Amino acid sequence: MPEKLIIFPFGGNARETLLSIMAINRNERVWDVTGFIDDDPALHGKDCLGVKVLGGREILKRFPDSKILAVPGNAGIHLKRREIIESLGIDKKRFVTIIDPSAAVSPDAKVGCNTILMRNVFVSCGAVVGDHCVVLPNTVISHDSSVGDYCSIGSNVSISGFVVIGPMCYVGSGVSVRELISIGKGALIGLGANVISDIEEGVVAVGNPARGIRRAQI
Repeated sequence: MPEKLIIFPFGGNARETLLSIMAINRNERVWDVTGFIDDDPALHGKDCLGVKVLGGREILKRFPDSKILAVPGNAGIHLKRREIIESLGIDKKRFVTIIDPSAAVSPDAKVGCNTILMRNVFVSCGAVVGDHCVVLPNTVISHDSSVGDYCSIGSNVSISGFVVIGPMCYVGSGVSVRELISIGKGALIGLGANVISDIEEGVVAVGNPARGIRRAQI
């Protein structure tokens, strides 16, 4: 019997997650996607691939047995991801983890709850991806590296070995991170940056090599 699943909010991450869920269901029907929910009333009634936006978060009470995947995330809100997810006020047991069938995860790696690994993601030996993370397609997280809770990792990102990425970070698509690097809590790494030295907490870093251009308040 497939489990019911609600996806929040109706953004790009959620719609791309639906593709991974459809891929899972092609092998075996694991998920029955009840619908999307979103706080924006203008989106209610919209649909993606036949799955509708049912309404706002009040829908969660109408379907108390449904599992939840909450995947808010873009560069503009990365420091609010924890606040947004926690504001749903649901038991952690309702959150699920979705791993695309094409993703490869080492048996000794760890992937947290309410985390999505999209198409062709590779999580290598001893690596850790925390709770409430989004990892977009074709990204490599190499051996013994860790990605903290509430992080968003873009597509085609290359994270070398023994890298530590703190919680609530945003790593843009096409970023490369050298081995043994530490990226502090709440940092934002811009598109295509090459990170060859540590990035401090809250810093916005861009370029090749990546350099801080400003610091956000965390």
